[in-house]
Amino acid sequence: MSYVAKTYNVMIASPGDVASERAIIRDVVYEWNAVHSNARKIVLLPIGWETHSSPEMGASAQAIINNQVLDKCDLLVGVFWTRIGTATDDYASGTVEEIERHIETGKPTMLYFSSQPVAMDTVDLDQVAKLKGFKESCRSRGLYEGYDSHANFRTKFYRQLQLKLNEHPLFLSELSKADATPVEESKTKIPAMSAEARILLKEASLDDHGSILYVRYIGGTDIQVNGKNVIPSGERREVAKWEQALGELVTLDLVVERGKKGEFFELTNRGYQIAEMIAL
Repeated sequence: MSYVAKTYNVMIASPGDVASERAIIRDVVYEWNAVHSNARKIVLLPIGWETHSSPEMGASAQAIINNQVLDKCDLLVGVFWTRIGTATDDYASGTVEEIERHIETGKPTMLYFSSQPVAMDTVDLDQVAKLKGFKESCRSRGLYEGYDSHANFRTKFYRQLQLKLNEHPLFLSELSKADATPVEESKTKIPAMSAEARILLKEASLDDHGSILYVRYIGGTDIQVNGKNVIPSGERREVAKWEQALGELVTLDLVVERGKKGEFFELTNRGYQIAEMIAL
């Protein structure tokens, strides 16, 4: 079934050594959409330079990426491991430029730094040093998250993405609109009835067949529902009270007589509706 939803662009900013994390971010975003987008009327669209930029001349590559992708994003997720990336004219790398420019807009930015093991002979020590310097600069400017495995990253990002979407003002406006949607008040009301009638109705609704048996025999009278006899004693006053309760349910169209001799009753649809509203 189709529905109208607002789309928010989620940009993934990262150097080339965290391809697995980029895939995880997309998977988590798609999972959030599958679970929450209908109720929240929000759809998250993961974007990045590798998927949402196109060839263009007349400016630096990073300036084109900024114009085509970065400037259109609402939430940025940055991820680092051992590399900071290729330097641009004004920043340590294109990834850093994307992050810093996005932070300046006041929109939410989520940063993650990996502490996964790595063979040191496979890394560029200059890249590691520059990344360490950028990480240190972030320490006094906000809150970032670390992770030590891909599974750990997935768990943390899945939980923290939900927190961000539930708490940040950018997304709260949409949640408020959803909460403000008027809900039609149920027109079904619990009719006036005795306590015994309420018990009979509730017990019948818990029975697999929704039935009530009214049995009269030489030794007395039983009203059986949900596997039990509700009449506590054979005294006529007590029996009359429960017979009246059964009569109330019939009059209110909550049960219907099925037996030929008035010994078998079944709940109506209205009876089930009222029973759900009764708490004993």
